[in-house]
Amino acid sequence: MLTRRIIEAALSAAMSTGADFAEVFVEDTCAKSVVMMDKKVERLVDSAQSGIGIRAFLGTRYTHASTSDLSERGVLECAMRVAGLIASASPFACKPLRERIFPSAHEVRIVPSSADNKARIDILRRAYDAAFAYDKAIIQVTGSFMDSDRRIQIANSDGLFATDRQVRCRIAVSAVSSDGHVNQNGFSGPGARRGLELFESQIVPEQVGKEAARIAMVNLKAGYCPAAVMPVAIDNGFGGVIFHEACGHSLEATQVAYNSSEFCGKIGKRVACDKVTAIDDGTLANEWGSIDIDDEGHPGQRNILIENGILKGYMIDGFNSRRMGMPATGNSRRQDYTFCPTSRMTNTFIAPGPDEDKDIIASMEYGLYAAKMGGGSVNPATGAFNFAVLEGYLVRNGKIAEPVRGASLVGTGSGVLAKIDMVGKSLAHGQGMCGSSSGSLPVNVGQPMIRVSDITVGGR
Repeated sequence: MLTRRIIEAALSAAMSTGADFAEVFVEDTCAKSVVMMDKKVERLVDSAQSGIGIRAFLGTRYTHASTSDLSERGVLECAMRVAGLIASASPFACKPLRERIFPSAHEVRIVPSSADNKARIDILRRAYDAAFAYDKAIIQVTGSFMDSDRRIQIANSDGLFATDRQVRCRIAVSAVSSDGHVNQNGFSGPGARRGLELFESQIVPEQVGKEAARIAMVNLKAGYCPAAVMPVAIDNGFGGVIFHEACGHSLEATQVAYNSSEFCGKIGKRVACDKVTAIDDGTLANEWGSIDIDDEGHPGQRNILIENGILKGYMIDGFNSRRMGMPATGNSRRQDYTFCPTSRMTNTFIAPGPDEDKDIIASMEYGLYAAKMGGGSVNPATGAFNFAVLEGYLVRNGKIAEPVRGASLVGTGSGVLAKIDMVGKSLAHGQGMCGSSSGSLPVNVGQPMIRVSDITVGGR
């Protein structure tokens, strides 16, 4: 980490040619990962990253530069590169830095850097062995364990000087089942903003392995999903990825500020039925996507995006708040100091509604129950998406029937949002990594069970 004197000098240098705002972001991150394949440790990687990113604004223009040279000379040269791209007749002055301490809701009892690699390997092996032992048809298992310890300093010309420390751990298992002719996959990958105590009190490694194997076995015995337009019930937890991708990215200022979102200009208008409330909340204790402060130094917030079907707001970073004339919402994030931050999600979810899960299923004469969602893709400008269903079942006469594989959900964000007509009561979250212009970031997705009245289901 840098001294206040060097940071103040960097801010002054960045503003020396007329910028009206400057920001310094210093990072020191250490991470470890373990990968297990063929019943042995395949890779064990230690990584460290430190450096500084400096930005300067002039109205709705900005410049950014970064360096891993944290010497005083290296930092000031980086600041002058930023200043060299700004030209104004009247330089602005920096306000004196005043340190601000932000409270943290994220207790960490066992800091990963205090544990040896054996502790990580033992946790991963428990999950790995449980997946292999689940059924003799499980022919391949890949397991991974990761932890990161990220320390940041953020200072800006408005006088902010703040620090934060972010510790995260995650375990993931992928299992492959086979009947000698067909192979099928299953996956489970929970994580949290916690230390290694996560695997004592919240996540049981054996259950992670068994869940991946269970899904692989369900898919091995499943027939192909028929292609049709039908009602779909999407279960809680990682089912929330469909809102995250299909709607969440279109509610980020990265899209809205440039009029490239299907939700532009719709604040105060109905975009869903009154059962739908959607929230992005970076303040949830110990959740995977939670933040105490964002990567511009704004405190994490609970932002209501949609309330009872009415669009209430967007997720806005500091720079795009200038373009939009709206306040920042604590959503500015970046993968590391080499990236320029922008508006990103944290923990984004559909809030619990009034319906019972059993009633949602019973309401469907014929449809699809998406028990687990997989990956997908979306065009934020149009909202067009395509998502794979990792574990699915047909619903016949209001009852969950035979498993099916190969299902995908196709539509647009605004279209699927308008067709959510039932929302369950049991909220759960799932963990993932979200990629966008400011890099790959840990995020939560979540929802209770929901019903989409009709959607195109791809299959055979």
